[in-house]
Amino acid sequence: MLRRANIKDVPAIVQLINYYAQKNQMLSVSQISIYNSLRNFIVIERDNKVAGVGALSIIWNDLAEIRSLAIVPELQGKGLGRRIVEALILEAQELELPKVFTLTYQPGFFEKLGFSLIDKKDLPHKVWKDCINCPKFPDCDEIALIRHLNETKNE
Repeated sequence: MLRRANIKDVPAIVQLINYYAQKNQMLSVSQISIYNSLRNFIVIERDNKVAGVGALSIIWNDLAEIRSLAIVPELQGKGLGRRIVEALILEAQELELPKVFTLTYQPGFFEKLGFSLIDKKDLPHKVWKDCINCPKFPDCDEIALIRHLNETKNE
């Protein structure tokens, strides 16, 4: 079941994201950071447990970021990530945002969902507000992709 995250989900969200952070595949998060941005998150449940998570963070009037996408390891490859991204894209469209981007180590996954590679330097400076706290700053090795929401995947 796909739904908005709630307060009870916070420990599971933190644990899932930090699992991948320990593998240097995501940035770590604190409980307070998730509480502060909880309204950005959706989760997907399996057997009444959080099986996946993702967030839509509005950057400006024309841009949002899909971030913190994580699926429990044993359920990867079963379409849960796709469902979360599609739901976040729908939310961005409902908010009338023309573009969403992501920073990822999994560009192929996002390319299958209609995202295109872009140079990180082409993103506005306000995108980097969270990067100052990253241990990899300023030498970010994540790959930037963007999707224009008023275009179809095949354009």
